Order: sequence, then C-alpha cells, then structure tokens
Amino acid sequence: MPLYINYPSWIHPEIFPGVPFLGLLRWYGLMYVFAFGTAFLVLSKLVKEGALNTPDYTVNEDDLFGFFATGIIFLLIGARIFSTLIYDTSGLYWKKPWLIFWPFDEAGNFTGLAGMSYHGGFVGGLLGMIFWCKKHKRPVLQWIDAMVIAISLGYTFGRLGNFLNGELFGRITTVPWGMVFPGAQSFSVSIPWVQEIAEEAGMVIQEGQRLVNLPRHPSQLYEAFFEGIVLFIILWSLRKHSPFPGFLSSIYTIGYGTFRFIIEYFREPDIDIGYRIEAVSGTPTYFNTSLLNISTGQILCLLMIVGGFLLMFFSWFYAKKVSKH
Repeated sequence: MPLYINYPSWIHPEIFPGVPFLGLLRWYGLMYVFAFGTAFLVLSKLVKEGALNTPDYTVNEDDLFGFFATGIIFLLIGARIFSTLIYDTSGLYWKKPWLIFWPFDEAGNFTGLAGMSYHGGFVGGLLGMIFWCKKHKRPVLQWIDAMVIAISLGYTFGRLGNFLNGELFGRITTVPWGMVFPGAQSFSVSIPWVQEIAEEAGMVIQEGQRLVNLPRHPSQLYEAFFEGIVLFIILWSLRKHSPFPGFLSSIYTIGYGTFRFIIEYFREPDIDIGYRIEAVSGTPTYFNTSLLNISTGQILCLLMIVGGFLLMFFSWFYAKKVSKH
C-alpha cells in the first residue's frame, strides 16, 4: 500500500494548457491576484473598524487605495530585485540589470517575471508603506500594523501558487502525506538508501526501472498554513488588544521569521545555492542532516526575528515617551 501521495496529474502551471494565448495565463499569477484582493478586503474591514482613524482624521477610500497600491508596487519591485540579485547564481542580472524587469528570455519568448523573493517583497513593501505615510503625514506604525494583518492572509495564496507550479517543494520524507513532485530530482534505484526509502514509502519499483522520484514534504502547504492562516489568526485576534503602535508589526515579523525558519528545515534549499552556513560539509540539500546547516532563507529569517524584537522595543519606548508628554 502506497504511503505517499502523487502530485495531481491534472495540475499544470498554465490555467488553460495548450490553448493559444490563454496558455499564457498561469495559476501563479492568478494567486497573486487572489492574494492582493484578499489583503485589500481585510484592510478595508480594518478601516471600517476604525483601525486607521485618528482623533483629528478619518480615513477615506483614496487614502486606503493609495496606501495599499504603493505598498504593493514597492513589494513587487523588492521581490523581483532580491530574487534576481540574491537568489540567482548565474550573475546574469548583475551584468545586465535591465533584464530584472524584462519579461522575455534571450530568444524573445515571453516568460513573465518568473521568480519572486518573499524577503525582498518584505523590504520593498515596508519601504513603500513608510514612503506613503511620510508623504501623506500619516502615523507609520499604525498603518503598517493594519497592513501586516491583511498581508498575512493574502500570503496564503502566494504559497498555494508555488504548490500549483510544483516548485519550492520539500526534502525527501517517508511521512504518509509525502508527495511525489514531477519536477523533483530523481535517483538511481541501485543506491541502497534510495531502495530503503522507496520500500518504506510503499513505492513499487518496476523491473528495468533505473530512476525513481521519491516523496517530498509539501512544504509550500506548510508555509501557506503556518505563515499565512495561523499567523493571520494570531494577528486578527490581537488587533483590538495591541498595547502600542508597532506591536502587531513586531508580532508579524517575529512570527513569520520563526515559522519560516522552522519550515526551512523541511523545505529543500535551492540546489545551486545550497547552504550559506554549512556546519556539516558536503551534505545534500534533499536531506536534513544537521540543524546547523543554514539556508539563505533562514539567515534572512533570523534577521527578521532580531528586527522584530528591536522594533517592539523601540515602538514600546517611543509610545512610552509620547504618553509622558
């Protein structure tokens, strides 16, 4: 009896595979639409609750749309820049930076802006929100507190998009919900450890079969649940109990960084990058052989966690100072 799940064969990156013109529409892009739409609805709900009002000002629709749109535009710019300059190892975008936002390959084929980095989006979106608040003289921490609640739920759809693309899957596993992703690396059936895992997972190796694709953690779904839904529930439940402006932003930053750092142990790092800190050298990325092997994402998450605690302290200190005056 199989103790794993085959990735659904009917799922394709394209929404209408093989259909002229419509074949350009991809699930990943549609998930971005859902993500931003969901985030905007949550933010609108918070505005109706008065989360962004001050004693001398009531937020209007122009404020809401302008703030949201600015944050999203900066988010997309940051996500793309980080993806191309930090996660791409070819060096192409450092040599030809104009290609960062060029949606065609060298042969002229439309590829879209494939590749987005969450941490780049985090930095870009933060800068965009600060820019808008400063320009319109709105309390920065109060507005960002509302935005992080909205973003957390919308983020769920981003990871679902990764799942529908069959990308960013996890490491090899024998848990019953392990999934065989078509794009994952295959291994020779002659390797003893491959045979052991295949047998434990209940995989049947056919006579003459040379390669086998082993089950992986569906880490995209782990992230969608914990970094999206769970974090949203936490922030939503705290929204009316925030002790000072900046508290919710701190909780989001610490919470996301913590969830993502842990889940990175189940998610396979980019093979071409590997580990940024490798305590046990020469270890493969498709196994978690040491908790001290740290990926790029984990380093950035540690920076987020530290930044979240610093933000909490300075926000508390500033709120305390203001209250005395």
